[in-house]
Amino acid sequence: MPRTRADGKKTQIVVVGGGAGGLELVTKLGAHFPRQDFDIILVDRNPTHIWKPLLHEVAAGSLDANLDEVGYRGHAYRWGYRYFDGALEAIDREAQQVIIAPIRDEDGSEVIGRHRIRYDYLVLAVGSVSNDFGIAGVKDHCLALESRIDADRFRRKLLNQCLRVSRQMVADPASDATVKVVIVGGGATGVELAAELYSAADALGYYGLEVFDRQRLQVTLLEAGPRILPLLPEKLAAAAHAELENLGVHVRPGTQVVAATPEAIHVKDGNIIPADIRVWAAGVKGAEFLNGIGGLETTRNNQLLVKDTLQTTLDDRIFAIGDCASYTPPGETRPIPPRAQAAHQMAQTVFRNINALIAAKPLRPFVYEDKGSLVSLARYSTVGSLMGNLVGGKMAIEGRLARFVYTSLYRMHLIAIHGWLKGLFLILMGHVNQVVRPKLKLH
Repeated sequence: MPRTRADGKKTQIVVVGGGAGGLELVTKLGAHFPRQDFDIILVDRNPTHIWKPLLHEVAAGSLDANLDEVGYRGHAYRWGYRYFDGALEAIDREAQQVIIAPIRDEDGSEVIGRHRIRYDYLVLAVGSVSNDFGIAGVKDHCLALESRIDADRFRRKLLNQCLRVSRQMVADPASDATVKVVIVGGGATGVELAAELYSAADALGYYGLEVFDRQRLQVTLLEAGPRILPLLPEKLAAAAHAELENLGVHVRPGTQVVAATPEAIHVKDGNIIPADIRVWAAGVKGAEFLNGIGGLETTRNNQLLVKDTLQTTLDDRIFAIGDCASYTPPGETRPIPPRAQAAHQMAQTVFRNINALIAAKPLRPFVYEDKGSLVSLARYSTVGSLMGNLVGGKMAIEGRLARFVYTSLYRMHLIAIHGWLKGLFLILMGHVNQVVRPKLKLH
């Protein structure tokens, strides 16, 4: 592949964000382009990657992220790209440079100052953040599950509450102490976390909390809409609702939150729901720094508007993929939903289109193929719909087949970022770890 710059410098392709789409993309770019002519750079503010749909398992302690996360530095060495630690602050489109915010250590002292990285092609894959809709107290008093740090923080709070209750029960066997968790948002994240918590509660007795069981856990799931899992067919959403109720979750659809405090969640009908831990999973939006970044067009939810080629509407050298991108296919009324499968497909399209730009060939439009949705209810059940674009509707699956497909999605991601040989080895090791590793990570 020849150089494309007249000054003899390497063609520089910068990807900001190492989530599902971003990491898969730099893996493909690094493996494809020769290092002597191309410089592939990944910028991310975290040193490691973990597949975001697994964060609810990390939060509950049923998954040890230390064994499942991917370190960018080692991965970059293997796949032929460079990793830069940092957070995107701005884009200088005229100079074709991204501006990276200063890096500071725990005491606030500056490690690396604000700096710039040039690009010939830029891909923004920075994901999304929780949307609190401006509701009072949510930002200060609710936890979100956006990163490994968030999941670890939730797990520590959960364990501390369980220890407090266990201690009270030892001191007073007649105590009615409970751990009260309120989850706001009946989408996949909220539903999966609610189920995973009961799976974790069942295992706590094996790790020193002999007097603690699921009866001491009170989980309430609030959803403003008429039902949970609005993206699934109504029949499957109802099945998930029933399964959660059987586990012990108090599912409350049609409940709108108006405020959050350190002790409770306040809802529109005037009720106050006490909560030791409050989790916000009610919606996502683009990060605030994306709003008008580099003069690019953004939606009111801070998502970057892109064309059918996934190039931003005002700059053909800048692409956006995943949750931070907003693309409405022709004939549709809503943008593509923020799913890992969408980020995966977008990464493939951008890889092809960057190749086409470099080779001066026509770009391909992005065609989203809805593979359906799956929601895991811990070890109890999996419900979902597959092949959402089949003529005549969706194929509903439940039970063992659904669980196999759910785990297959993660296996496909492992193969995409590690290659077939190492990916299959990691899948095999995952089966071994299910037997030999502890059921819960408590530290």
